[in-house]
Amino acid sequence: MSPAGTRAAKSVALATDELRVRTGALEEALELGSAELDPAAVNRARSVVGKVSERITLAGEHTVVALAGATGSGKSSLFNALVGADVSKAGARRPTTSTATAAIWGDTDAGALLDWLKVDSRHLVRSGPGGQALDGLVLLDLPDFDSREASHRVEAERLLELVDAFVWVTDPQKYADARLHDDFVRLLSQHQAVTLAVLNQADLLPEGALSDCVADLRGLLARDGIADATVLATSARTGAGMHALAERIATRVEARNASRQRLTADVITVARMLRDGVGDGEAHADRLPRQALDSALARAAGVPIVLDAVRRDYRRAALARTGWLFSRWVGRRGPDPLRRLRLARAGELRPGTADLTGTDARAALQRSSIATPSLATRSAVEVAARGFVQQASEGLPDRWARAVERTVEAGSDELPDALDQAVLATPLRFRRPLWWSVANVFHWLLGLAAVVGALWLGGLHVLGLLALPRPETPTVGVVPVPLLLLVGGALLGMLLAGLARWLARLGARRRTGVAADRLRASIAEVTAARVVRPVAAALDRHRATREQLDRAAR
Repeated sequence: MSPAGTRAAKSVALATDELRVRTGALEEALELGSAELDPAAVNRARSVVGKVSERITLAGEHTVVALAGATGSGKSSLFNALVGADVSKAGARRPTTSTATAAIWGDTDAGALLDWLKVDSRHLVRSGPGGQALDGLVLLDLPDFDSREASHRVEAERLLELVDAFVWVTDPQKYADARLHDDFVRLLSQHQAVTLAVLNQADLLPEGALSDCVADLRGLLARDGIADATVLATSARTGAGMHALAERIATRVEARNASRQRLTADVITVARMLRDGVGDGEAHADRLPRQALDSALARAAGVPIVLDAVRRDYRRAALARTGWLFSRWVGRRGPDPLRRLRLARAGELRPGTADLTGTDARAALQRSSIATPSLATRSAVEVAARGFVQQASEGLPDRWARAVERTVEAGSDELPDALDQAVLATPLRFRRPLWWSVANVFHWLLGLAAVVGALWLGGLHVLGLLALPRPETPTVGVVPVPLLLLVGGALLGMLLAGLARWLARLGARRRTGVAADRLRASIAEVTAARVVRPVAAALDRHRATREQLDRAAR
Protein backbone atom coordinates (compact mmCIF):
# COMPACT_ATOMS: atom_id res chain seq x y z
CA MET A 1 0.00 0.00 0.00
CA SER A 2 1.28 3.46 -0.89
CA PRO A 3 2.13 5.96 1.87
CA ALA A 4 -0.94 7.99 0.90
CA GLY A 5 -3.08 4.86 1.12
CA THR A 6 -1.61 3.99 4.50
CA ARG A 7 -2.34 7.47 5.82
CA ALA A 8 -5.90 7.25 4.47
CA ALA A 9 -6.42 3.87 6.13
CA LYS A 10 -5.16 5.21 9.47
CA SER A 11 -7.42 8.25 9.11
CA VAL A 12 -10.42 6.04 8.43
CA ALA A 13 -9.59 3.83 11.44
CA LEU A 14 -9.29 6.84 13.73
CA ALA A 15 -12.50 8.36 12.37
CA THR A 16 -14.27 5.03 12.89
CA ASP A 17 -13.03 4.74 16.48
CA GLU A 18 -14.15 8.29 17.24
CA LEU A 19 -17.52 7.59 15.64
CA ARG A 20 -17.99 4.46 17.75
CA VAL A 21 -17.13 6.35 20.94
CA ARG A 22 -19.60 9.12 20.12
CA THR A 23 -22.31 6.66 19.11
CA GLY A 24 -21.79 4.62 22.26
CA ALA A 25 -22.14 7.76 24.38
CA LEU A 26 -25.31 8.69 22.49
CA GLU A 27 -26.78 5.21 23.02
CA GLU A 28 -25.97 5.41 26.74
CA ALA A 29 -27.65 8.81 26.98
CA LEU A 30 -30.75 7.46 25.25
CA GLU A 31 -30.88 4.49 27.58
CA LEU A 32 -30.59 6.70 30.63
CA GLY A 33 -32.73 9.68 29.76
CA SER A 34 -35.01 8.91 26.83
CA ALA A 35 -38.12 9.19 29.01
CA GLU A 36 -37.26 12.79 29.92
CA LEU A 37 -35.97 13.93 26.52
CA ASP A 38 -37.94 15.30 23.58
CA PRO A 39 -39.63 12.28 21.91
CA ALA A 40 -39.05 13.57 18.38
CA ALA A 41 -35.35 14.13 19.07
CA VAL A 42 -35.11 10.71 20.74
CA ASN A 43 -36.63 9.01 17.69
CA ARG A 44 -34.25 10.83 15.39
CA ALA A 45 -31.29 9.94 17.58
CA ARG A 46 -32.25 6.27 17.57
CA SER A 47 -32.53 6.42 13.80
CA VAL A 48 -29.02 7.88 13.61
CA VAL A 49 -27.64 5.17 15.90
CA GLY A 50 -29.20 2.52 13.67
CA LYS A 51 -27.84 4.23 10.55
CA VAL A 52 -24.32 4.35 11.99
CA SER A 53 -24.44 0.64 12.80
CA GLU A 54 -25.57 -0.21 9.28
CA ARG A 55 -23.43 2.23 7.28
CA ILE A 56 -20.02 1.43 8.74
CA THR A 57 -20.46 -2.23 7.76
CA LEU A 58 -21.45 -1.50 4.15
CA ALA A 59 -18.93 -1.01 1.34
CA GLY A 60 -16.38 0.81 3.43
CA GLU A 61 -14.30 1.64 0.35
CA HIS A 62 -17.11 3.66 -1.27
CA THR A 63 -18.04 7.30 -0.79
CA VAL A 64 -21.63 8.27 -1.59
CA VAL A 65 -21.93 11.83 -2.90
CA ALA A 66 -25.35 13.28 -3.69
CA LEU A 67 -26.11 16.03 -6.18
CA ALA A 68 -29.11 17.80 -4.67
CA GLY A 69 -30.85 20.80 -6.06
CA ALA A 70 -34.03 22.50 -7.16
CA THR A 71 -35.87 22.17 -10.45
CA GLY A 72 -34.01 23.72 -13.36
CA SER A 73 -30.68 24.08 -11.54
CA GLY A 74 -28.94 21.81 -14.08
CA LYS A 75 -28.25 19.11 -11.52
CA SER A 76 -28.82 16.21 -13.92
CA SER A 77 -26.76 17.89 -16.63
CA LEU A 78 -23.95 18.30 -14.10
CA PHE A 79 -24.30 14.61 -13.19
CA ASN A 80 -24.04 13.57 -16.86
CA ALA A 81 -21.02 15.81 -17.39
CA LEU A 82 -19.22 14.18 -14.44
CA VAL A 83 -20.14 10.69 -15.66
CA GLY A 84 -19.26 11.50 -19.26
CA ALA A 85 -22.50 10.06 -20.62
CA ASP A 86 -26.19 10.94 -20.78
CA VAL A 87 -27.21 8.69 -17.92
CA SER A 88 -29.73 10.93 -16.16
CA LYS A 89 -32.53 12.61 -18.09
CA ALA A 90 -32.27 16.40 -17.80
CA GLY A 91 -35.09 18.93 -18.02
CA ALA A 92 -35.02 22.72 -17.88
CA ARG A 93 -38.49 23.56 -16.61
CA ARG A 94 -40.16 20.61 -14.95
CA PRO A 95 -38.81 17.87 -12.69
CA THR A 96 -37.79 14.88 -14.75
CA THR A 97 -35.76 13.02 -12.09
CA SER A 98 -38.35 10.93 -10.25
CA THR A 99 -35.94 8.41 -8.71
CA ALA A 100 -32.27 8.61 -7.90
CA THR A 101 -29.68 7.50 -10.41
CA ALA A 102 -26.31 6.15 -9.28
CA ALA A 103 -22.96 6.20 -11.06
CA ILE A 104 -20.27 3.95 -9.61
CA TRP A 105 -16.55 4.43 -10.30
CA GLY A 106 -14.18 1.49 -9.93
CA ASP A 107 -14.49 -2.27 -9.86
CA THR A 108 -15.41 -2.74 -6.19
CA ASP A 109 -18.95 -4.07 -5.84
CA ALA A 110 -21.30 -1.47 -4.35
CA GLY A 111 -24.44 -3.59 -4.70
CA ALA A 112 -25.06 -4.03 -0.97
CA LEU A 113 -24.60 -0.31 -0.36
CA LEU A 114 -26.99 0.65 -3.18
CA ASP A 115 -29.50 -1.92 -1.96
CA TRP A 116 -29.35 -0.26 1.46
CA LEU A 117 -29.84 3.11 -0.25
CA LYS A 118 -32.68 1.56 -2.28
CA VAL A 119 -31.29 2.97 -5.53
CA ASP A 120 -32.08 0.69 -8.48
CA SER A 121 -30.87 2.81 -11.40
CA ARG A 122 -27.11 2.14 -11.58
CA HIS A 123 -24.39 2.98 -14.10
CA LEU A 124 -20.81 1.73 -13.89
CA VAL A 125 -18.09 4.23 -14.83
CA ARG A 126 -14.71 2.73 -15.67
CA SER A 127 -12.60 5.87 -15.24
CA GLY A 128 -13.15 9.39 -13.96
CA PRO A 129 -13.45 12.40 -16.29
CA GLY A 130 -10.15 14.09 -16.99
CA GLY A 131 -8.31 11.13 -15.48
CA GLN A 132 -9.36 12.01 -11.90
CA ALA A 133 -8.91 9.24 -9.32
CA LEU A 134 -12.59 8.70 -8.53
CA ASP A 135 -12.47 4.95 -7.93
CA GLY A 136 -14.80 4.25 -5.01
CA LEU A 137 -17.17 7.12 -5.79
CA VAL A 138 -20.92 6.51 -5.82
CA LEU A 139 -22.49 9.63 -7.29
CA LEU A 140 -26.26 10.08 -6.92
CA ASP A 141 -28.51 12.33 -8.93
CA LEU A 142 -31.40 12.97 -6.53
CA PRO A 143 -34.95 13.96 -7.38
CA ASP A 144 -35.61 17.71 -7.14
CA PHE A 145 -36.32 18.64 -3.52
CA ASP A 146 -38.80 21.35 -4.64
CA SER A 147 -40.68 19.04 -6.98
CA ARG A 148 -44.42 19.38 -7.30
CA GLU A 149 -44.56 15.61 -6.93
CA ALA A 150 -44.65 14.79 -3.22
CA SER A 151 -43.06 11.39 -3.80
CA HIS A 152 -40.05 13.06 -5.47
CA ARG A 153 -39.51 15.32 -2.45
CA VAL A 154 -39.86 12.43 -0.02
CA GLU A 155 -37.32 10.38 -1.97
CA ALA A 156 -34.83 13.25 -2.07
CA GLU A 157 -35.18 13.86 1.68
CA ARG A 158 -34.81 10.14 2.44
CA LEU A 159 -31.55 9.85 0.54
CA LEU A 160 -30.16 13.06 1.99
CA GLU A 161 -30.39 11.33 5.38
CA LEU A 162 -28.20 8.47 4.16
CA VAL A 163 -25.52 9.80 1.80
CA ASP A 164 -21.95 10.60 2.86
CA ALA A 165 -21.45 14.00 1.23
CA PHE A 166 -23.62 16.72 -0.31
CA VAL A 167 -23.18 18.86 -3.37
CA TRP A 168 -25.82 21.56 -3.25
CA VAL A 169 -26.49 22.53 -6.86
CA THR A 170 -28.21 25.85 -7.48
CA ASP A 171 -28.30 28.47 -10.22
CA PRO A 172 -28.22 32.27 -10.49
CA GLN A 173 -32.02 32.47 -10.21
CA LYS A 174 -32.57 30.19 -7.19
CA TYR A 175 -29.38 30.36 -5.14
CA ALA A 176 -31.20 32.38 -2.43
CA ASP A 177 -34.25 30.09 -2.37
CA ALA A 178 -35.59 29.85 1.20
CA ARG A 179 -36.43 26.15 0.88
CA LEU A 180 -32.83 25.31 0.03
CA HIS A 181 -31.41 27.25 2.97
CA ASP A 182 -34.09 26.79 5.65
CA ASP A 183 -35.12 23.18 5.02
CA PHE A 184 -31.79 21.65 4.04
CA VAL A 185 -28.54 23.60 4.32
CA ARG A 186 -29.23 25.12 7.74
CA LEU A 187 -30.43 21.81 9.17
CA LEU A 188 -27.23 20.16 7.94
CA SER A 189 -24.89 22.95 8.97
CA GLN A 190 -22.92 20.55 11.22
CA HIS A 191 -21.91 18.67 8.06
CA GLN A 192 -19.62 21.38 6.71
CA ALA A 193 -16.77 18.90 6.24
CA VAL A 194 -18.82 16.95 3.69
CA THR A 195 -20.65 19.86 2.06
CA LEU A 196 -19.91 21.59 -1.23
CA ALA A 197 -21.98 24.29 -2.95
CA VAL A 198 -22.11 24.65 -6.71
CA LEU A 199 -23.45 27.68 -8.57
CA ASN A 200 -24.28 26.05 -11.88
CA GLN A 201 -25.14 27.73 -15.20
CA ALA A 202 -22.35 30.23 -14.59
CA ASP A 203 -22.17 30.84 -18.36
CA LEU A 204 -25.44 32.78 -18.15
CA LEU A 205 -23.80 35.56 -16.10
CA PRO A 206 -21.18 38.12 -17.04
CA GLU A 207 -17.87 37.97 -15.17
CA GLY A 208 -18.67 40.75 -12.67
CA ALA A 209 -22.16 39.46 -11.87
CA LEU A 210 -20.83 35.92 -11.43
CA SER A 211 -18.35 36.93 -8.72
CA ASP A 212 -21.08 38.89 -6.94
CA CYS A 213 -23.42 35.86 -7.01
CA VAL A 214 -20.70 33.57 -5.69
CA ALA A 215 -19.90 36.00 -2.87
CA ASP A 216 -23.61 36.41 -2.06
CA LEU A 217 -24.15 32.63 -1.95
CA ARG A 218 -21.12 32.21 0.29
CA GLY A 219 -22.60 34.82 2.67
CA LEU A 220 -25.96 33.01 2.73
CA LEU A 221 -24.22 29.75 3.57
CA ALA A 222 -22.31 31.46 6.36
CA ARG A 223 -25.63 32.65 7.83
CA ASP A 224 -26.85 29.06 7.58
CA GLY A 225 -23.98 28.05 9.86
CA ILE A 226 -21.41 26.93 7.27
CA ALA A 227 -18.45 29.22 7.79
CA ASP A 228 -15.81 29.42 5.05
CA ALA A 229 -18.13 27.56 2.69
CA THR A 230 -16.63 26.32 -0.58
CA VAL A 231 -18.62 27.62 -3.57
CA LEU A 232 -17.70 26.55 -7.10
CA ALA A 233 -19.04 28.19 -10.25
CA THR A 234 -19.70 25.63 -12.98
CA SER A 235 -21.38 25.23 -16.34
CA ALA A 236 -22.40 21.78 -17.49
CA ARG A 237 -22.89 23.20 -21.01
CA THR A 238 -19.46 24.80 -21.46
CA GLY A 239 -17.53 22.61 -19.02
CA ALA A 240 -16.39 25.60 -16.95
CA GLY A 241 -15.50 24.62 -13.39
CA MET A 242 -16.05 20.91 -14.04
CA HIS A 243 -12.41 20.02 -13.51
CA ALA A 244 -12.37 21.83 -10.16
CA LEU A 245 -15.60 20.08 -9.10
CA ALA A 246 -14.26 16.66 -10.07
CA GLU A 247 -11.04 17.44 -8.21
CA ARG A 248 -12.95 18.37 -5.06
CA ILE A 249 -14.99 15.18 -5.22
CA ALA A 250 -11.83 13.15 -5.88
CA THR A 251 -10.30 14.61 -2.71
CA ARG A 252 -13.28 13.41 -0.71
CA VAL A 253 -13.07 9.96 -2.27
CA GLU A 254 -9.33 9.63 -1.77
CA ALA A 255 -9.63 10.47 1.93
CA ARG A 256 -12.20 7.65 2.27
CA ASN A 257 -13.56 9.13 5.50
CA ALA A 258 -16.54 11.12 4.19
CA SER A 259 -18.99 8.51 5.48
CA ARG A 260 -17.46 8.71 8.96
CA GLN A 261 -17.47 12.50 8.86
CA ARG A 262 -21.11 12.53 7.80
CA LEU A 263 -22.15 10.04 10.45
CA THR A 264 -20.12 11.86 13.09
CA ALA A 265 -21.84 15.10 12.14
CA ASP A 266 -25.20 13.33 12.41
CA VAL A 267 -24.35 12.08 15.89
CA ILE A 268 -23.17 15.54 16.95
CA THR A 269 -26.32 17.15 15.56
CA VAL A 270 -28.77 14.87 17.37
CA ALA A 271 -26.68 14.94 20.55
CA ARG A 272 -26.88 18.73 20.57
CA MET A 273 -30.61 18.56 19.92
CA LEU A 274 -31.01 16.25 22.89
CA ARG A 275 -28.64 18.39 24.95
CA ASP A 276 -31.18 21.23 24.80
CA GLY A 277 -33.45 19.05 26.94
CA VAL A 278 -30.86 18.64 29.69
CA GLY A 279 -29.70 21.18 32.25
CA ASP A 280 -26.17 22.47 32.57
CA GLY A 281 -25.81 21.03 36.06
CA GLU A 282 -27.70 19.44 38.91
CA ALA A 283 -27.84 19.64 42.68
CA HIS A 284 -26.33 17.08 45.05
CA ALA A 285 -29.30 15.65 46.91
CA ASP A 286 -27.27 14.60 49.94
CA ARG A 287 -25.98 18.16 50.38
CA LEU A 288 -29.36 19.88 50.33
CA PRO A 289 -30.83 21.13 53.63
CA ARG A 290 -33.44 18.68 54.86
CA GLN A 291 -34.15 19.80 58.40
CA ALA A 292 -37.68 20.91 57.51
CA LEU A 293 -38.39 17.59 55.82
CA ASP A 294 -36.98 15.54 58.72
CA SER A 295 -38.99 17.60 61.21
CA ALA A 296 -42.21 17.22 59.24
CA LEU A 297 -41.72 13.45 58.93
CA ALA A 298 -40.92 13.22 62.64
CA ARG A 299 -44.21 14.90 63.48
CA ALA A 300 -46.02 12.63 61.03
CA ALA A 301 -44.41 9.61 62.71
CA GLY A 302 -45.72 10.78 66.09
CA VAL A 303 -42.29 11.43 67.56
CA PRO A 304 -43.58 14.13 69.98
CA ILE A 305 -46.13 11.61 71.31
CA VAL A 306 -43.47 8.93 71.60
CA LEU A 307 -41.07 11.24 73.43
CA ASP A 308 -43.77 12.19 75.90
CA ALA A 309 -44.39 8.49 76.48
CA VAL A 310 -40.64 7.91 76.96
CA ARG A 311 -40.51 10.72 79.52
CA ARG A 312 -43.51 9.41 81.45
CA ASP A 313 -42.29 5.82 81.19
CA TYR A 314 -38.91 6.73 82.63
CA ARG A 315 -40.45 8.64 85.52
CA ARG A 316 -42.91 5.84 86.15
CA ALA A 317 -40.16 3.22 86.19
CA ALA A 318 -37.89 5.44 88.29
CA LEU A 319 -40.55 6.07 90.92
CA ALA A 320 -41.47 2.41 90.95
CA ARG A 321 -37.89 1.64 91.96
CA THR A 322 -36.96 4.73 93.98
CA GLY A 323 -40.27 6.00 95.36
CA TRP A 324 -41.28 5.75 99.02
CA LEU A 325 -41.51 2.11 99.87
CA PHE A 326 -45.06 2.34 101.22
CA SER A 327 -46.56 4.27 98.26
CA ARG A 328 -44.92 2.63 95.25
CA TRP A 329 -47.99 0.51 94.53
CA VAL A 330 -49.93 3.67 93.67
CA GLY A 331 -47.61 4.48 90.76
CA ARG A 332 -47.70 0.90 89.52
CA ARG A 333 -51.44 1.04 89.06
CA GLY A 334 -51.12 3.56 86.20
CA PRO A 335 -50.94 2.42 82.53
CA ASP A 336 -47.56 1.76 80.90
CA PRO A 337 -47.17 4.70 78.43
CA LEU A 338 -45.01 2.79 75.92
CA ARG A 339 -47.13 -0.35 76.14
CA ARG A 340 -50.25 1.67 75.35
CA LEU A 341 -48.51 2.76 72.10
CA ARG A 342 -47.36 -0.82 71.50
CA LEU A 343 -43.79 0.38 71.87
CA ALA A 344 -42.94 -1.55 75.01
CA ARG A 345 -40.53 -3.71 72.97
CA ALA A 346 -39.51 -1.01 70.50
CA GLY A 347 -36.23 -1.77 68.78
CA GLU A 348 -36.73 -5.52 68.90
CA LEU A 349 -37.55 -7.18 65.55
CA ARG A 350 -39.22 -10.54 65.39
CA PRO A 351 -36.86 -13.36 64.38
CA GLY A 352 -36.38 -13.60 60.63
CA THR A 353 -37.60 -10.09 59.80
CA ALA A 354 -34.30 -8.23 59.67
CA ASP A 355 -33.86 -8.78 55.92
CA LEU A 356 -37.47 -8.27 54.87
CA THR A 357 -38.63 -5.22 52.95
CA GLY A 358 -41.88 -3.78 51.64
CA THR A 359 -45.11 -5.73 52.12
CA ASP A 360 -43.38 -8.74 53.70
CA ALA A 361 -41.79 -6.60 56.40
CA ARG A 362 -45.06 -4.83 57.18
CA ALA A 363 -46.76 -8.18 57.53
CA ALA A 364 -44.05 -9.64 59.78
CA LEU A 365 -43.46 -6.65 62.04
CA GLN A 366 -45.82 -5.42 64.70
CA ARG A 367 -47.58 -2.11 64.32
CA SER A 368 -47.71 0.74 66.77
CA SER A 369 -50.93 2.33 67.94
CA ILE A 370 -49.74 5.90 67.36
CA ALA A 371 -52.60 8.00 66.10
CA THR A 372 -52.82 8.64 62.35
CA PRO A 373 -51.28 12.01 61.43
CA SER A 374 -53.74 14.86 61.20
CA LEU A 375 -54.54 16.62 57.96
CA ALA A 376 -52.36 19.55 59.01
CA THR A 377 -49.44 17.22 59.70
CA ARG A 378 -49.81 15.48 56.35
CA SER A 379 -49.99 18.83 54.61
CA ALA A 380 -46.80 19.90 56.37
CA VAL A 381 -45.07 16.76 55.06
CA GLU A 382 -46.24 17.48 51.51
CA VAL A 383 -45.05 21.08 51.73
CA ALA A 384 -41.65 20.04 53.10
CA ALA A 385 -41.25 17.29 50.47
CA ARG A 386 -42.25 19.69 47.70
CA GLY A 387 -39.75 22.23 48.97
CA PHE A 388 -36.98 19.63 48.99
CA VAL A 389 -37.85 18.50 45.47
CA GLN A 390 -37.89 22.10 44.24
CA GLN A 391 -34.41 22.65 45.64
CA ALA A 392 -33.21 19.40 44.08
CA SER A 393 -34.68 20.17 40.65
CA GLU A 394 -33.65 23.81 40.49
CA GLY A 395 -32.23 24.58 37.06
CA LEU A 396 -33.52 21.38 35.48
CA PRO A 397 -35.83 21.37 32.45
CA ASP A 398 -39.50 20.68 33.17
CA ARG A 399 -39.40 17.04 32.10
CA TRP A 400 -36.51 16.28 34.44
CA ALA A 401 -38.07 18.28 37.28
CA ARG A 402 -41.24 16.21 36.95
CA ALA A 403 -39.14 13.04 36.93
CA VAL A 404 -37.54 14.07 40.23
CA GLU A 405 -40.97 14.80 41.67
CA ARG A 406 -42.32 11.42 40.52
CA THR A 407 -39.55 9.58 42.38
CA VAL A 408 -40.86 11.01 45.64
CA GLU A 409 -44.51 10.48 44.78
CA ALA A 410 -43.82 6.83 43.93
CA GLY A 411 -42.96 6.02 47.54
CA SER A 412 -45.46 8.30 49.26
CA ASP A 413 -48.03 5.53 49.85
CA GLU A 414 -45.53 3.43 51.78
CA LEU A 415 -44.09 6.34 53.73
CA PRO A 416 -46.47 6.07 56.77
CA ASP A 417 -45.62 2.37 57.17
CA ALA A 418 -41.91 3.11 56.86
CA LEU A 419 -42.14 5.80 59.54
CA ASP A 420 -44.07 3.52 61.85
CA GLN A 421 -41.54 0.72 61.44
CA ALA A 422 -38.70 3.17 62.00
CA VAL A 423 -40.20 4.13 65.35
CA LEU A 424 -40.77 0.48 66.24
CA ALA A 425 -37.17 -0.36 65.38
CA THR A 426 -35.78 2.40 67.60
CA PRO A 427 -34.71 1.29 71.12
CA LEU A 428 -36.66 3.42 73.57
CA ARG A 429 -35.91 1.73 76.88
CA PHE A 430 -32.55 1.81 78.56
CA ARG A 431 -30.46 0.04 81.17
CA ARG A 432 -31.51 0.93 84.68
CA PRO A 433 -29.27 3.59 86.23
CA LEU A 434 -27.11 2.55 89.16
CA TRP A 435 -28.61 5.18 91.43
CA TRP A 436 -31.98 3.44 91.18
CA SER A 437 -30.50 0.37 92.88
CA VAL A 438 -28.68 2.45 95.51
CA ALA A 439 -31.84 4.42 96.32
CA ASN A 440 -33.86 1.22 96.43
CA VAL A 441 -31.45 -0.31 98.95
CA PHE A 442 -31.69 2.76 101.18
CA HIS A 443 -35.49 2.75 100.87
CA TRP A 444 -35.62 -0.84 102.01
CA LEU A 445 -33.28 -0.11 104.92
CA LEU A 446 -35.29 2.91 105.96
CA GLY A 447 -38.52 1.04 105.46
CA LEU A 448 -37.25 -1.88 107.47
CA ALA A 449 -36.20 0.55 110.24
CA ALA A 450 -39.67 2.10 110.27
CA VAL A 451 -41.35 -1.33 110.38
CA VAL A 452 -39.04 -2.49 113.18
CA GLY A 453 -39.77 0.70 115.14
CA ALA A 454 -43.50 0.30 114.59
CA LEU A 455 -43.47 -3.36 115.66
CA TRP A 456 -41.31 -2.53 118.68
CA LEU A 457 -43.67 0.22 119.80
CA GLY A 458 -46.64 -2.01 119.12
CA GLY A 459 -45.16 -4.80 121.21
CA LEU A 460 -44.54 -2.44 124.11
CA HIS A 461 -48.11 -1.19 123.88
CA VAL A 462 -49.49 -4.73 123.98
CA LEU A 463 -47.41 -5.56 127.05
CA GLY A 464 -48.78 -2.44 128.75
CA LEU A 465 -52.35 -3.46 127.95
CA LEU A 466 -51.77 -6.90 129.38
CA ALA A 467 -50.15 -5.39 132.52
CA LEU A 468 -47.07 -7.42 131.87
CA PRO A 469 -43.64 -6.13 132.78
CA ARG A 470 -42.02 -4.22 129.89
CA PRO A 471 -38.29 -4.48 129.20
CA GLU A 472 -36.24 -1.33 129.45
CA THR A 473 -36.40 0.62 126.22
CA PRO A 474 -33.12 2.12 124.96
CA THR A 475 -33.09 5.81 124.15
CA VAL A 476 -31.06 8.25 122.20
CA GLY A 477 -31.03 11.24 124.44
CA VAL A 478 -34.64 11.46 125.53
CA VAL A 479 -36.07 9.81 122.41
CA PRO A 480 -36.84 6.09 122.60
CA VAL A 481 -35.09 4.06 119.96
CA PRO A 482 -38.32 2.45 118.62
CA LEU A 483 -39.86 5.86 118.07
CA LEU A 484 -36.64 7.08 116.47
CA LEU A 485 -36.66 4.09 114.12
CA LEU A 486 -40.29 4.61 113.15
CA VAL A 487 -40.24 8.37 112.67
CA GLY A 488 -36.70 8.52 111.31
CA GLY A 489 -37.28 5.68 108.84
CA ALA A 490 -40.53 7.21 107.60
CA LEU A 491 -39.29 10.80 107.35
CA LEU A 492 -35.96 9.93 105.79
CA GLY A 493 -37.75 7.58 103.37
CA MET A 494 -40.06 10.41 102.29
CA LEU A 495 -37.14 12.79 101.93
CA LEU A 496 -35.26 10.22 99.86
CA ALA A 497 -38.37 9.72 97.73
CA GLY A 498 -38.57 13.47 97.12
CA LEU A 499 -34.92 13.55 96.11
CA ALA A 500 -35.46 10.54 93.85
CA ARG A 501 -38.45 12.25 92.21
CA TRP A 502 -36.28 15.29 91.41
CA LEU A 503 -33.53 13.06 90.04
CA ALA A 504 -36.14 11.14 88.01
CA ARG A 505 -37.26 14.38 86.35
CA LEU A 506 -33.66 15.15 85.41
CA GLY A 507 -33.09 11.60 84.20
CA ALA A 508 -36.33 11.62 82.21
CA ARG A 509 -35.25 14.82 80.49
CA ARG A 510 -31.88 13.33 79.62
CA ARG A 511 -33.31 10.02 78.48
CA THR A 512 -35.92 11.82 76.38
CA GLY A 513 -33.09 13.71 74.69
CA VAL A 514 -31.28 10.46 73.94
CA ALA A 515 -34.49 8.91 72.61
CA ALA A 516 -35.07 12.01 70.49
CA ASP A 517 -31.63 11.63 68.95
CA ARG A 518 -32.30 7.97 68.20
CA LEU A 519 -35.70 8.69 66.72
CA ARG A 520 -34.30 11.55 64.64
CA ALA A 521 -31.64 9.19 63.29
CA SER A 522 -34.30 6.59 62.46
CA ILE A 523 -36.52 9.17 60.75
CA ALA A 524 -33.48 10.52 58.89
CA GLU A 525 -32.90 7.01 57.54
CA VAL A 526 -36.47 6.94 56.26
CA THR A 527 -35.98 10.37 54.71
CA ALA A 528 -32.81 9.18 53.04
CA ALA A 529 -34.33 5.92 51.81
CA ARG A 530 -37.72 7.24 50.68
CA VAL A 531 -36.89 10.76 49.51
CA VAL A 532 -33.19 11.65 49.28
CA ARG A 533 -31.92 8.49 47.58
CA PRO A 534 -34.67 8.36 44.93
CA VAL A 535 -34.10 12.05 44.22
CA ALA A 536 -30.34 11.46 44.10
CA ALA A 537 -30.88 8.58 41.66
CA ALA A 538 -32.90 10.84 39.35
CA LEU A 539 -30.26 13.57 39.57
CA ASP A 540 -27.48 11.03 38.94
CA ARG A 541 -29.36 9.85 35.87
CA HIS A 542 -29.61 13.44 34.67
CA ARG A 543 -25.90 13.94 35.34
CA ALA A 544 -24.94 10.79 33.45
CA THR A 545 -27.22 11.72 30.53
CA ARG A 546 -25.69 15.19 30.36
CA GLU A 547 -22.15 13.84 30.47
CA GLN A 548 -22.83 11.25 27.77
CA LEU A 549 -24.47 13.82 25.49
CA ASP A 550 -21.52 16.17 26.00
CA ARG A 551 -19.18 13.30 25.13
CA ALA A 552 -21.18 12.57 21.98
CA ALA A 553 -21.38 16.23 20.93
CA ARG A 554 -17.95 17.52 21.90
